[in-house]
Amino acid sequence: MLLDLMSNARGNATVPFYHTFPVVWFVATVYFYSTSVQRMEMSAADGGLGRSAHRQRSGTVKRKRWGGLRQQWKLLGLFEIDEQHKFYSLTCMMKEGLAAASQSTIDNAPRNELSDEDYRLEVTQIHKDFTMETFAGPVFSLLRGALGVSEQEYQQSLSSSSCYLQFISNSKSKADFFLTNDKSLFLKTQNKREIKFLLSNLKIYVEHLKRFPHSLLVKFLGVHRINIPHRQKKYFIVMQSVFYPDDRLNARYDIKGCEVSRWTEPAPEGSHIIVVLKDLNFEGQYISLERQRAWLLQQVEIDTHFLRRLNVLDYSLLLAHQPLHHDERHQSLSFASLIMRAKKSVNPGSSPIHPGISAVPGEVPEDGSTLLLSETDVNYFRQSQVGVASLQTCPEHAGPGSDTAELPDFKAQNRRLLPNLKNPLHVIDGPEQRYFIGIIDIFTVYSFRKRLEHWWKRLRHPGRSFSTVSPQAYCVRLCHWVQDHTK
Repeated sequence: MLLDLMSNARGNATVPFYHTFPVVWFVATVYFYSTSVQRMEMSAADGGLGRSAHRQRSGTVKRKRWGGLRQQWKLLGLFEIDEQHKFYSLTCMMKEGLAAASQSTIDNAPRNELSDEDYRLEVTQIHKDFTMETFAGPVFSLLRGALGVSEQEYQQSLSSSSCYLQFISNSKSKADFFLTNDKSLFLKTQNKREIKFLLSNLKIYVEHLKRFPHSLLVKFLGVHRINIPHRQKKYFIVMQSVFYPDDRLNARYDIKGCEVSRWTEPAPEGSHIIVVLKDLNFEGQYISLERQRAWLLQQVEIDTHFLRRLNVLDYSLLLAHQPLHHDERHQSLSFASLIMRAKKSVNPGSSPIHPGISAVPGEVPEDGSTLLLSETDVNYFRQSQVGVASLQTCPEHAGPGSDTAELPDFKAQNRRLLPNLKNPLHVIDGPEQRYFIGIIDIFTVYSFRKRLEHWWKRLRHPGRSFSTVSPQAYCVRLCHWVQDHTK
C-alpha cells in the first residue's frame, strides 16, 4: 500500500511530488507504527512468562536511564582535568600543540594584508606522540590582534601550567567542551563537516566582523586538528568565552526563540551546579537596557540576517546577567572614563595609521586619532555630567577643517559606547543588571535532512514552535523574541 501511494504520487503529472510528501510521510509513520504494534501483540501472545520477562527488562532499562540522568545531573558544571581525568592526555596534547603554534606566530609575525592562500593555509607541526595542524593561522592571528588579544597573552592562557577545565552541560551536543583555567577561552571539539563549513565561509565571516565590529557573533580565534597514531583525528576550535569574567553570574540562558524542549529544571537553590536554562525558564523576565535597547535589536537583526545568508539555523543567543554593584549603577561618568570608553569603541583598523583587517575593537590606540561616536553616544554624553562641547574628538562638535565624512559609515556599522571592561563586545550594562550576550553554534545548515526533520516535527508538535525551521523563519523568530523580551 505504501509503495503504491508513493508510486502514484510520483506518477501524477499534475501534482508535484513534494506537494504530496507530507501525506506520504504521515502514511509512512502510521504504517511503521502499526507494524510495530502488530509485532508487540504477537510477542505478547507468546504467554504470560514472555510478558513478565518483557516488563522486567523494560523496568531495568528505565532504572538504568534514570540512574544515568541522575549521575549526569551530579556531574553538571566545571571540573578540573587532572591526571585521573579521561581527557588529561588529550588536553596535554592540546596545550603542547597550541603553545608551539602560537610561538610560531610570535616568531613569524603575519602580514597586515591577507591573501587567498592565507585562508587555505594548513601548517603541520610534529610532536613526540602526535601531530597538530593549524588552519588559516594568519587569518586568526590578525583577528586575535584586532580583538586586543596579544599572541603572548593567547599563548599564556592556552598553555598555562594550570589544568584545563571540562564543562559538562545539559546540552544535547555530542561535542566536548573545555575552558582554559582563567576561563577566558573556550575550546570545543567539532566534526569534520562543521570545520569545513567554517573554513569555507571564513572570509565572509571576517568581512562581517570588519563591517560590523560590534557584532554579537562568537569570536573564533583558532581552528586545529590533532592526529594521534591509531586513533581518530580530533578537530577543535578556540573561541572567546561569552561569559567572561563569570565571577558573579547568577543565571545563564540558551535562547532559540521556540518552546518545544526549551525548559530545563533549575539547579537546587544554593547548589554549585551550573545549569544553562532555556527559553521557557526566561518567561516573565526582561532584558532591561533602556537607551541601549535599540542598538541590541538592530545588532541581533544584522547578525541573524548574516546567518540566514549562510543558510544556517539552530544557533543560540547566549544570555547571562549579574547585578551591578552600587558604585557601578551610580558611577559618575568622568571625562577620562568617557575618552577611554570611546577609544575602546573605535576601530583602529579604520584609520590609515592602522592598516590591515583590524576590525574588532580591542586595544586602546595610543595616538590621538579621530574618534567617531554615534548619535546615541552623543546623547549619552549630553545626559552625563560632562558636556560634549569639550569633547574635541566628537565629530558633531569638530571644527570646519575636521573630517566628518566617516560619521555615516560609523553609524552604518551600528557601534555603541563599549564598557571599559574585559570582553566588552559581549557585555551590555542596563540600569540595574550587567548582561553578557553572544550568538553561538552557527554550524547547522538547512540540509535535506533538516527539512525532513522539520516535516516530522510539524506532525509531532502541531501548533507549537520548535527549533528546526527554515533559516528565514528562524532569523525572524529570534529577532521577535529579543524584541518581546527587552525594554
